[in-house]
Amino acid sequence: MEIYYFMIIGYLVLSWFPNARESFIGGLLGKLVEPYLSPFRKIIPSVGFIDLSPIVALIALRFVVMGIMAVLDFIAGMF
Repeated sequence: MEIYYFMIIGYLVLSWFPNARESFIGGLLGKLVEPYLSPFRKIIPSVGFIDLSPIVALIALRFVVMGIMAVLDFIAGMF
């Protein structure tokens, strides 16, 4: 999950540079990251030119990872 977290951050950084998302790396990251980000973009509106949905998506990803780790720790503690 850490790799995916950094992929999202990299995709966001590419948005700061003109035409960077149209590059090979930008296209590849877009294909991998956009399916996760698009539901957040539908729910969370932009504030002016600032898209807050990736921030919420990153926080949600952290909570999911923490939840999975807690469940795995619980299961491992049973044995």
